[in-house]
Amino acid sequence: MIMTLNKPMKLETLSPVRMMNAAVITGPGELHIETVALPELAAGQVRVKLQGCGVCASNLVPWAGPEWMQFPTEPGGLGHEGWGIVDAVGPDVDTVKEGDRVVALFYHSYAEYDVGDAESVVKLRPEMADQPFPGEPLGCAMNIFHRSDIQPGQVVAIVGAGFIGALLCRLIARAGADVIALSRRGFALDMAKRMGASETIALDDHHAVIDRVKTLTGGLFCDRVIEATGKQWPLDLAAEITRERGRLIIAGYHQDGARQVNMQLWNWRGLDVINAHERDRAIYIQGMREAAEAVAAGILDPLPLYTHHFPLSRLDEALNATRDRPEGFMKALVMMQ
Repeated sequence: MIMTLNKPMKLETLSPVRMMNAAVITGPGELHIETVALPELAAGQVRVKLQGCGVCASNLVPWAGPEWMQFPTEPGGLGHEGWGIVDAVGPDVDTVKEGDRVVALFYHSYAEYDVGDAESVVKLRPEMADQPFPGEPLGCAMNIFHRSDIQPGQVVAIVGAGFIGALLCRLIARAGADVIALSRRGFALDMAKRMGASETIALDDHHAVIDRVKTLTGGLFCDRVIEATGKQWPLDLAAEITRERGRLIIAGYHQDGARQVNMQLWNWRGLDVINAHERDRAIYIQGMREAAEAVAAGILDPLPLYTHHFPLSRLDEALNATRDRPEGFMKALVMMQ
């Protein structure tokens, strides 16, 4: 009999699973940080190691916990204003490569990594290497500007001079129009002035605001009015200060219930009414691309508007600050590194 010795089995070396931190919202106003596996790539996708993510006001209703909201969220859920470095690319991706700095319209970006389609990624220029870039709201500002059809010499009122409103002040002033910025917060009005507004008005007394705009415009009111608050009263006011045959642009995110409008006034003045919210992803991405070009060219400078910075572990504070808008607040960023 011939005896054979069994050779020792060769064990395959398995790559360790890479882990990341991600925020999970567990209930109204409550979250914790979980350690989870990095998201897997599919064909046509890109994974980004996030450097930061902006905090959007649209997060506030889910954060408050309405009846329709389901908890816990998926890891990183609600975050959609991320930017960072490409960590890996899937098959069939040739638009970006590992190491590229990008802005991404993904939807789980309250985390250290996020993944999504390559079509939702915009490469950032090297001269922007040190700049935060919450792409989705910057792109929204560009798209609202285009939908507003601003012409030189027009008078444009922006009702709500928050982050988007301040960006619009800059874009519209550069287009040769006179900007009237309206806000309830003195700090926001000061920032609007810095961004190019020629006049500012405190949002306090309804009729006093109308009278002031009427005086500033020689009784004609405004060629364009952009409502950027998402609230009922400013929407009512915006229509009141739009001139006959003027254009009322609704940029505010009205997500907390139904709205009523003064159709008699809208009819009487023959207003054009534009809903400036986009739902076509390609238009979102184009707006982000244009914003990146505008920032790189010095046309748009959002850096003074990034007023509050938080680590991921303090995302709850970032959300609360976005809700409460303390003195000096314009935009909160969650920084991963």
